[in-house]
Amino acid sequence: VQLQASGGGLVQAGGSLRLSCVASGRALGSYTLAWFRRAPGKEREFVAAVSLNGDSTHYSDSVRGRFYVSRDIVKNNISLQMNSLKPEDTAVYYCAADGRILTNLANVRGDYWGRGTLVTVSS
Repeated sequence: VQLQASGGGLVQAGGSLRLSCVASGRALGSYTLAWFRRAPGKEREFVAAVSLNGDSTHYSDSVRGRFYVSRDIVKNNISLQMNSLKPEDTAVYYCAADGRILTNLANVRGDYWGRGTLVTVSS
């Protein structure tokens, strides 16, 4: 599976961005999908995950209520709508696919990773 994230950019605090991640090489219907991010000088952290059928989602405490993850099985992609952005959201964002069927989305990992997209939030 090859993943390619896009949609990053520079935005002012309080603004919105929508990230997308398109897959090629294989359909994503059998994968749990997620977004992670790595801020400057910090380790990569979990952001959001969505279940195989899109009915269940899970978010980190830092983005819950501001970010929304979704998937489109037909278009073979995953999106992350980011609202009320804060400077601390500045990071490289990565999409990931987990080949396991998870009962707890908090345990998602990346079996496949996309090339990241940079989000910069100015104060």
